Amino acid sequence: MPDNVAFCPACGKAAGQAGAGAAAAPQPAPQAPPPPGYAPAPAASAPLADNIAGMLAYITIIPAIVFLVIEPYNRNRFVRFHSFQNLFFTVAVIVLEIALGILSGILHFIPVIGWMVAALIWPLVGLAIFAVWILLLIKAYQNQIYKLPIIGDMAEKQAGA
Repeated sequence: MPDNVAFCPACGKAAGQAGAGAAAAPQPAPQAPPPPGYAPAPAASAPLADNIAGMLAYITIIPAIVFLVIEPYNRNRFVRFHSFQNLFFTVAVIVLEIALGILSGILHFIPVIGWMVAALIWPLVGLAIFAVWILLLIKAYQNQIYKLPIIGDMAEKQAGA
């Protein structure tokens, strides 16, 4: 056990007194034992690892924007790439859903078959978007720069500048 602890980290019992020479000196009041499951706070607020920051950049657009503004991350090419790719991916999804809405409106003019096709397109496109999003999360967590077609090149240009 280290000399400067008041309680045993394993069992929580108070540590023994120092010695006869220390008995004359005033002793500080004993501290309460730490609660079960207590973990000491990190020494300093260390920035996130690159792969975690890159992965978090894909959780909505807010972390992506924050990482492009906050100092240690806006200089990191890996985090910048994933932040820009998420922003461009979000814009592409919005454009795709607007186009899909227009197509769905046109398909509704075709009786029965048009309605069925429109009803099948929405969940399939939504599932594809979700699958790409999961793929991007996994690749960022694995410290890989996975470029989507067109969007990835645009993100790489922005991140490299």
